[in-house]
Order: sequence, then structure tokens, then C-alpha cells
Amino acid sequence: MQAEAARDGAEDEEAQAEPVSNGGGPGAGAGPEQELVELRIIWNKTKYDVRFPLDGSGAALKQQIQALTGLPPAMQKVMFKGLVPEDKTLREIKVTNGAKIMVVGSTINDVLAVNTPKEAAQPEVKAEESKKEPLCRQKQHRKVLDKGKPDDVMPSVKGVQERLPTVPLSGMYNKSGGKVRLTFKLEQDQLWIGTKERTEKLPMGSIKNVVSEPIEGHEDYHMMAFQLGPTEASYYWVYWVPTQYVDAIKDTVLGKWQYF
Repeated sequence: MQAEAARDGAEDEEAQAEPVSNGGGPGAGAGPEQELVELRIIWNKTKYDVRFPLDGSGAALKQQIQALTGLPPAMQKVMFKGLVPEDKTLREIKVTNGAKIMVVGSTINDVLAVNTPKEAAQPEVKAEESKKEPLCRQKQHRKVLDKGKPDDVMPSVKGVQERLPTVPLSGMYNKSGGKVRLTFKLEQDQLWIGTKERTEKLPMGSIKNVVSEPIEGHEDYHMMAFQLGPTEASYYWVYWVPTQYVDAIKDTVLGKWQYF
């Protein structure tokens, strides 16, 4: 009888310990049964090592980041192989132990200080744009577009918006008609613009705006400009950007709160 009782007690202990090692299910709450992953959250050159539920959502992760940094969730751009969706769990987006999560964000006051002059100038810019013909018909762009698609242009998918791929975007031209590729270095918060001659490493915060327009007759591709200075003269033009990546590029470079 005593041996049986001891065996039953040991089985009870194993049954109690099992959920802790296996982790909780998708609906796990804040209890001890959650499966946790070790994350390194990087914001403003500061690193935070945290443990977070693998079945926690992107929205819950933003709440955790707010507790660490003070950044409101609406002002956060959270990156793991592209923007982290708020409605998906870390398990669904394949986050693993030791993953690095990049956070870009500014305080509300900083964003207002940057956006107010831009918004004041918008009516004037829009009035000027309304007088212009479509960008792709202008001479400076026509001379590049008339070359046709690059021989290594990336495939396009019309009517769909996708996250940025894990490889650089390539097979595009710049305004000189030279080949160009875009590499999004999320951990450094940089955009690398690479040509045969050199690679420009631009902090994403230095890019004032991103504009794009479908190419007439090839609406599944866009021409896109990154504004590197205060005027249109500072635009860096890229041609034959696959349409499915246009929104993801704008999200990644500007952050949703800046251009919606």
C-alpha cells in the first residue's frame, strides 16, 4: 500500500510539472503554464533582454515594450523580419529563442514637431502636383522607363500587399539607368541603397518621405522616390519596384503613424 501511494504521488507530481515545461496553448493567460521565449528588444541603441510568451500577440508585445521604454503602442514600429502584425502570435511569425526584436519609435512631441511643418506645406505641394502630368510621362523619368524592364526584374503580384522579403530588393534602375538594390537593415534602422559603384547607408529617420506611382502600362510595378533632403531635388528615384512591396517599404521606412 505504501509503495502504491508513493508511486501515485510521483505520478501526480509529474502531471503537475508537465504543463510548465510544454508551455501554454494559444489562449494561455498570465499564469505559469505559458511557454516563454528569450527576446532581445533593441530601441534607440538600448537593449532589453526579456522573456515573453510564445503565444502572446504582437499587440501584447507592444504593451510590454511600452512598459520598458515608455513608448505608446501607437508610436511603435516593431520589427522581426518585417513589421510584426498585432493580431498574430510570436509562434505564428516563427519567433525563436534568442530572437532580436527591433523597435523604432518617437515620442508624441517629437512626431508633432517633425510633422507640423510638413502638414502646413502640403496644400501648396498638392496644388503644384495637380498641375503636373503623371510622373512617368516626365522626360527625366521617361528616359529611364524607355529602357524597359531590367533583365533581372523581380516578379510582381498585382492586387496583393506582402511583407518585405528576407533578401534585398533587386532588379531595379536608379535615375541614371544603373542597377540598384534596396537592403533593409532593421537592426541598424538603416536603408542601404546599393549600386555597382557604392552602397549608401541611410538612417531611416533621415528619410523625410517616400512617394510612389504606378508605371503606366505596367501597373504591377511602381517608380518610387526616397526624399533625403528638404526639397524634391533631394529625391532618390528607383524604378520597377514590384507593387506588392510598396506599402511594406513605406511602413518600414516611415512608420505607419507618419503617412496614414
